[in-house]
Amino acid sequence: MTLSTLRILVLEDQPLQRYALVASLRQLGCANILEAADGVQALGLLQEHGPVDIAFCDICMAGMDGLSFLRHASERKWINAVIINSELAADLRQTIASMVELSGMQLLGELAKAAKVPALKQLLGRYNRLSLPHSHGLPDQHVFTDTEVREALEAGQFQVHCQPKFNLNTLEVDSLEALARWNHPKQGLLPPAVFLPILERLGLLDRLLYQQIEQCLGLRAQAKAYGYDFKFSINIQTFQLANEQLSTEIIRRLALFEAPGNCLCLEITETDPRALTPASLENLVRIRMAGCGLSIDDFGTGHSSLQRLCQLPFNEVKLDATFTRELKRSPRSSAAISSTLQLAAALGMSVVVEGIETLEQRDLLLSLGCKIGQGYFFAKPMAPDKLLIWLLNKTIQDDFGVIRDRLLSSQPCVRSALSS
Repeated sequence: MTLSTLRILVLEDQPLQRYALVASLRQLGCANILEAADGVQALGLLQEHGPVDIAFCDICMAGMDGLSFLRHASERKWINAVIINSELAADLRQTIASMVELSGMQLLGELAKAAKVPALKQLLGRYNRLSLPHSHGLPDQHVFTDTEVREALEAGQFQVHCQPKFNLNTLEVDSLEALARWNHPKQGLLPPAVFLPILERLGLLDRLLYQQIEQCLGLRAQAKAYGYDFKFSINIQTFQLANEQLSTEIIRRLALFEAPGNCLCLEITETDPRALTPASLENLVRIRMAGCGLSIDDFGTGHSSLQRLCQLPFNEVKLDATFTRELKRSPRSSAAISSTLQLAAALGMSVVVEGIETLEQRDLLLSLGCKIGQGYFFAKPMAPDKLLIWLLNKTIQDDFGVIRDRLLSSQPCVRSALSS
């Protein structure tokens, strides 16, 4: 995806500010831009021209304001991502962010009225079309049948793409998160929103999970030949824990690949207590007894709570990306991160912070005491073959950097030659 291919809507009731924003977008190479002065006009443009990738939305306007516009547009699935074009109090921004995300849209951030082109470019760079469940960018808007998805599972077309988690201080890779992608033979790489709901309805999520575990353990064995020994995190839904054979199947695969339990961590994406059963709790205990990790994913949102953090045998907390995005602008987010770090330390748990997209965010998180993080600032999800190449290149670059720093600090003549 390039900026020139983005479809953008600018909703701003102040003509001069709207003109300046559109001019900046065109300077960045954006060519397909719709302009509207109020919510009603914006909805009319979307109905006439079709959905957009990103909407710049002014919240405070006469007539239909930005809040009403976003609600109507999201109901029709006309917008994939939103950039708020209003300066609001931190608590209002947080509530609007929740509203946007609950509506199924991606929130890219807030643009100050006097923002410069680099800040605008940074916000646009956060757009991830692949992660959006109803992106009009999917090939031909194809709706896959149960048979197609089932056959793809049988053919092994669902593959893990790995996104590294990093030590925030040293920038060394700590572990890898395995994310499901459909490597479709005709339509290319497809996001999980295309196939996961169908697999869930067909009762095939467990089979996908087992395939992912096997792929991760196979990749681990392959990477060990190059000197790497990584841990993998894999997402799992709470209701899958009710499968009485779950822990047995996981342990069997670990034995098959001669892998230790601590190389796997299950990230439980939803911890609704109504979905827990005695079998679920037994699986959690057996999985931990096998040495595997258990992470409560998206902590601070959804059904995650302090009660479940204390009652269930988690040993990792994965803090939702929303807190990272609001870190600089919202003191509450900073306080929430600090409190989570203190609580996790008291409970003997580690913390992973999601959604790090800038050096500034990484530095702020370090200052709060965060140790492990993940996000596009470090690396995007990669196919296994590309991951190995990336790791080898990173190792070479890191080794050269260490040698270079030593030479620069010890020998003036070498320092002069390397600097020239």
